[in-house]
Amino acid sequence: MAEMTRSSADVFAKARVHDRKEQLEQAKESDLLPYFRLIESEAGPVVEMEGRETIMLGSNNYLGLTGDPRVKAAARQALERYGTALTGSRFLNGTIPLHVELELEIAEWMGTEDALVFTTGYQANLGAIGTILEPGDTVICDSGDHASILDGCRLSGAKLRPFRHNQMDKLDRMLDRAGADGGGVLVVVDGVFSMEGDLCPLTEVLERTERHGARLMVDEAHGVGVLGERGAGACELFGVEDRVDLRMGTFSKSLASCGGFIAGPADVIEYLKVAARPFMFTAAAVPAAVGAALEAVRICRAEGGPLFARLLDNAAYLRRGFGELGLQVVDSGRLPDGSRAITPVVPVLVGEDWQAVLLWKALFDAGVYTNVALHPAVPPGGALLRTSLMATHERSHLDGALETFARVVAEFPDLPRA
Repeated sequence: MAEMTRSSADVFAKARVHDRKEQLEQAKESDLLPYFRLIESEAGPVVEMEGRETIMLGSNNYLGLTGDPRVKAAARQALERYGTALTGSRFLNGTIPLHVELELEIAEWMGTEDALVFTTGYQANLGAIGTILEPGDTVICDSGDHASILDGCRLSGAKLRPFRHNQMDKLDRMLDRAGADGGGVLVVVDGVFSMEGDLCPLTEVLERTERHGARLMVDEAHGVGVLGERGAGACELFGVEDRVDLRMGTFSKSLASCGGFIAGPADVIEYLKVAARPFMFTAAAVPAAVGAALEAVRICRAEGGPLFARLLDNAAYLRRGFGELGLQVVDSGRLPDGSRAITPVVPVLVGEDWQAVLLWKALFDAGVYTNVALHPAVPPGGALLRTSLMATHERSHLDGALETFARVVAEFPDLPRA
């Protein structure tokens, strides 16, 4: 019998030797790992975290609706009626009336012909981009776009032409080059960029995409339920809803659940239903998640205005407070009238990765939780603490957090200063 041969390369080797392994081991040994920390209570402005009360400045629960009694009741009702799971894809046995109602509500809210609900927001981007585009097409992305967008681009096989974050001259250059590629051209941007919390200059992006005959898709994951009078997102805020071809959103931020959607022309949505593999071959979300999302959408549409205003007021308050402490906060961008934009993400620039981790740990030990963004999530030397707000934060929460920041950052004299 011939001897079995083994490949000379072990595919598991990368798990044992990679560029982050030493850092991860050091962080674990010193209890400095900022990830996978245990939250032992409901996701509110103050949480029980690893045995103590902690001010939460690291949640995407922007409107605080995960604790709303109406949202909880809707989740319970869906659970009681449909059980714990649907055990199949939307394409086969996983669609229930709640999906149909939710898609109708979203399409009406977004002002589009139709909408399609996915099990996760990641799959919404992956499914839409990976299905609409094909080899021979070109996709142009902002370098700050979410990872799910970039993965969808790779899945599609289309030619990827990235441009430097929010640099319109670089977008112009990529559009010029795409014109010679020969296929269709899709530009994909975040409405609010998830790490830095800054707005995409959508009016300028649209002027360029329209001039070149390209299509535009906007990821509104951090804009839906946050921006605009109706809370419909950055596209509404800029007054360009009717000019944007596709809009994506999630339920895992303002909408108190888990899942995602694509809103756009009816024929495109119908095509995604029968061609998007991440939609067709993934089990539908559990009924409780769909019921919660539907109720959260209805709350936003009926009475969201005061919640949106309170959220952004809290964000502005924290941003001012950081400025008074001399901390350097990432610029959130400008609106068409030149005024400063406000988003619920307020990141503090730290710079070096280890300093960001040490600052995070000092704040965590003092009772304030933030998110740490390190390279490659941000550019080299651009590590930051990403803070985010909720409409349910009281001023006492924010004042307490700012007092803690003031004490802690005094021990970090090398932090970038405003």
